[in-house]
Amino acid sequence: MRNGAVVLSGFGAGLNALDSWARYKDVVIGHNSHRYKIDLNWGALNAQFYPVKDCHEMVQDSKGRIVLLTNHTKNNVLIYSRSGQLLEVWGTEFPGAHGLTLNVEGGEDFLYITDNNRHEVIKTTIDGKVVMVLPFPQVSGKYDSPDQYIPTETAIAENGDIYVADGYGLQYLLHYNARGELLNVFGGKGQGEASFDNAHGICIDDRDPENPCLLITDRMRNKLKRFTLDGKYLSTINLPGAFICRPVIHRKNVYLATIWSGEGGEGTGFISILDEQDQLISAPGGITPRYEDGELKPMYQALKIFHHPHDVCVDDEDNLYVAQWNSGQTYPIKLYRV
Repeated sequence: MRNGAVVLSGFGAGLNALDSWARYKDVVIGHNSHRYKIDLNWGALNAQFYPVKDCHEMVQDSKGRIVLLTNHTKNNVLIYSRSGQLLEVWGTEFPGAHGLTLNVEGGEDFLYITDNNRHEVIKTTIDGKVVMVLPFPQVSGKYDSPDQYIPTETAIAENGDIYVADGYGLQYLLHYNARGELLNVFGGKGQGEASFDNAHGICIDDRDPENPCLLITDRMRNKLKRFTLDGKYLSTINLPGAFICRPVIHRKNVYLATIWSGEGGEGTGFISILDEQDQLISAPGGITPRYEDGELKPMYQALKIFHHPHDVCVDDEDNLYVAQWNSGQTYPIKLYRV
């Protein structure tokens, strides 16, 4: 199914794709314990047959395959091997495909897709059969019309509860049970620590199994916020200069695609990696993280490898796959852990 031609049109800031690949193929990026070699050619396909628009998010399924979500309705879901071979394609009904979460339920993989245009969350089997839709949450009493609700991400708790981040709408976090019944609403726009300005991403932080909690992005304020599972604010992780997308937990680390950096200019992205104490320890594509008096100094891009990173998938060998938004309709970049 894979075509021989390399198609990386529009990479980065308009650089020639093949020249860029040659320039960076032996470069090691990142800091401290998390350093990587770059593969700009991973997953490249013939765009006439397998086009992408925005490559929004990626997950690894139980078979070890890499699942990519794009908002191109010729093929919303592309499933790759870890080596970058295309294995499967499906999906034509998700014009606003944005968030992708995988959850294993009863030994079976399910995907939760947030669609900006449909104003819905759609649960599917791994091969695309729709099994549940969470519609515009009129029952919440927070919304007057569907266009106010633009969900960006989901997180699934161990008991099957579903958390939806309305990152591009009114900034609420909606908590459902596994049957899709609304249990709670919290967050929303505002100035307090329990409110948000672009609640773009959410995940379950289960690194302490006795005290699982929520990590929620407050992207325009360069913050990552911690909440209890019932929606009570706990604390804030400040990441000055880093406009972060969803948090991804892998082992004891948190990985975050940083879509913009510095003052938020176009084409200034990098990857942020936090340790077990929520300290920024590596920033592939960014400057070396530096703390003074316990506070992180402002971050910014150091190398123009990434344009607008939107998600990081971490495989079971600790390699990274970086999906990008508004970056010339390019395929993901793979970073090999060294």
